[in-house]
Amino acid sequence: MLTIIGCGNPNRRDDGAGVAVVQRLQASLGNGLPPDVRIFDAGTAGMDVMFQARGSRTLILVDACRSGAEPGAVFEVPGEELAARPAPSYNLHDFRWDHALYAGRQIYGEDFPGEVTVYLIEAASLELGIGLTPEVERSVETVVGRLAERIQAWRVDG
Repeated sequence: MLTIIGCGNPNRRDDGAGVAVVQRLQASLGNGLPPDVRIFDAGTAGMDVMFQARGSRTLILVDACRSGAEPGAVFEVPGEELAARPAPSYNLHDFRWDHALYAGRQIYGEDFPGEVTVYLIEAASLELGIGLTPEVERSVETVVGRLAERIQAWRVDG
């Protein structure tokens, strides 16, 4: 099973890049999605990432980032480099996708994806508002194309 999860908050401009990627993938593939490929919009719910990833062989996450790079830059990073142990908390809002990568492996063991890739798109604006900036819009389309190719390859190699 291949699972692709988009994360972010579309009400904060470019923070919605990951959500935009998965929504566009779903719209473009429609009913043509292979049965062993799932696409999911997790929004800002890190716990959903952990639950949706369970049972998959391969996981791809997409989110926005703020690293100081040029807006619209796309980073493809192995998930194990970004997995972070969550701090003890009683607030699930503090549980992010990077925590889900760590906790999912601890909780589900071999039932959690062994291959995890994270696409991060450098944000230009995280201000309140709807709509991506032009730089991030172009990068979203680039990532959609890359993931459509991965899905096509999965169809063949699965």
